[in-house]
Amino acid sequence: MRGKISRKLMIARRVSELKQKLKVNTQDIRSKTIVNLEQLFDLAVSLANGKVKTQTEDGKAVKVTLKQRQMWARVAAYVAQIINSIASGFDERQIDLQLDELEKLVNETKAKAKT
Repeated sequence: MRGKISRKLMIARRVSELKQKLKVNTQDIRSKTIVNLEQLFDLAVSLANGKVKTQTEDGKAVKVTLKQRQMWARVAAYVAQIINSIASGFDERQIDLQLDELEKLVNETKAKAKT
């Protein structure tokens, strides 16, 4: 005879699985986003530091001015801030804390049901 899985155990298992999926998916999304932002950062830096001498505007090559280089430096700095923010993972930690609390609550509820 097969034993039934209790709903309490099923809930606890699902919370645990959700936490693991979230961790993997969040890390993957963050990693891909950071790679894309690093590419943007590199492009902006190449314009800011003069490695790229011209830009194409209306099909014509136009020299990049000093003012434009300064603007690209600001873009690069802002992209770096975004990368830093994503790398710190504030949202992921908050969600993880909430799921830990949920897991704790589920475990407490399971324990109380046994007594």
